[in-house]
Amino acid sequence: MEIIGQLWINGIFRPMLNSLIFLYTVLFHNFGLAILVFTVLVTAITYPLRARQLQATKAMSTLQPKIAEIKQKYAGDRQRINQETMKLYKEGGMNPLGCLGPFVIQFPIMIGLYQAIYQAIPMNPEGLIELPQHFYSWLPGIYSAIPINSQFLWLSLEKPDPIYILPVLVGASMWVQQKMTTLPSSDPSQQAQNTMMLWMMPVMFAFFTLNFAS
Repeated sequence: MEIIGQLWINGIFRPMLNSLIFLYTVLFHNFGLAILVFTVLVTAITYPLRARQLQATKAMSTLQPKIAEIKQKYAGDRQRINQETMKLYKEGGMNPLGCLGPFVIQFPIMIGLYQAIYQAIPMNPEGLIELPQHFYSWLPGIYSAIPINSQFLWLSLEKPDPIYILPVLVGASMWVQQKMTTLPSSDPSQQAQNTMMLWMMPVMFAFFTLNFAS
């Protein structure tokens, strides 16, 4: 477990934290702007993974009508359903876990990005004292960057948005993303599930972010 912890800190968290603070020093000590630029860079780097995941998800969606036919044809025979389904995947040259692989790789990157942003603005003096231990000593100007100015537009970045614009944007952008990536289904139950997810996930995440630091 200690090895995993060191890999996490030195392989993901520290590089992200130092990159973020360095951007802050070169972008006029504007932490909001540094977050935006850094997020765009991380998104661009992980785009091939997201594109592959989306392609695999869409390919899986195209097989749903045939899978529904198999379930109807061999209803009650779970073993035969599994055999025919795997045969269908094989004929289509698809791996049912293909859409999970890119996500598994992206997930720690997104968690590392969140932790780097969150810990760059410590909530207490102890966090501020501990922050420099994660800095690269060879990175120019990084120690003089703290404490970081957390003001950006109308926001104090370590506090929730007081007028709730960010939670609304979170919900709206997630709805658009869900709408773009969800394919129509001929299966009524699947279509009902897609519609529920289209609205439930954006509303849920918007509600969660009401109390998140901006």
